[in-house]
Amino acid sequence: MEIAFGAYAVGLAIGICGAFGKLYGGEVTRDLFALYTTVVRAVPELVEILFLYYAVPSIVNEILLNAGFGRIAMPPLLVGTIVLGVVLGAYMTEVLRGAILAVPHGQIEAARAYGMSSLLLARRITFPQMMSNAIPGMANLWLNCTKDTALLAVIGFSELTLNTKQAAGTTKAYFLFFVAAMVIYMCISMISGRFFAVLERWARRGQRKIERGGI
Repeated sequence: MEIAFGAYAVGLAIGICGAFGKLYGGEVTRDLFALYTTVVRAVPELVEILFLYYAVPSIVNEILLNAGFGRIAMPPLLVGTIVLGVVLGAYMTEVLRGAILAVPHGQIEAARAYGMSSLLLARRITFPQMMSNAIPGMANLWLNCTKDTALLAVIGFSELTLNTKQAAGTTKAYFLFFVAAMVIYMCISMISGRFFAVLERWARRGQRKIERGGI
């Protein structure tokens, strides 16, 4: 779970920068973030994990050796966290960008007409309303993040799926161990779903409710 928490924090930081960069940045900034989100979402996550885990450190060490420095060895936990965080950041960027665009433009114009600064406008108008729109998508990305840690097994990282496979292979009790792993993942999902449901209700406090079947 430490990888999931760390990767989610990295992805959230990238997502915030990416969302505001694509909406309010200069032309170069917008193009760079657009390229980043397009590439990450187009390439399979497994390929991205293998590339970021093996190819990028190799290139960095090659540059360091050519510059007269020694090789660096990054901790596997840090590498796994960064890899998943970079992948998650592309999806988080689009979730947050969509949430910001969902804020009624008239309210933003009214706040500017009242003389609100950009910081005050973001704190009082944009942020509270965007969060209520962003939380469902953020919850979905968190659940994906907890499950994507299983992909790190292909690079030999010891996590729940790999440990389950090793234990099942040793004892030959495949059904028992894989069912136990499924139950653990389901418990994590249910607890996370409950947490984000409470968070969404808090974010939507004071907003007009939409009845089932229409407004």
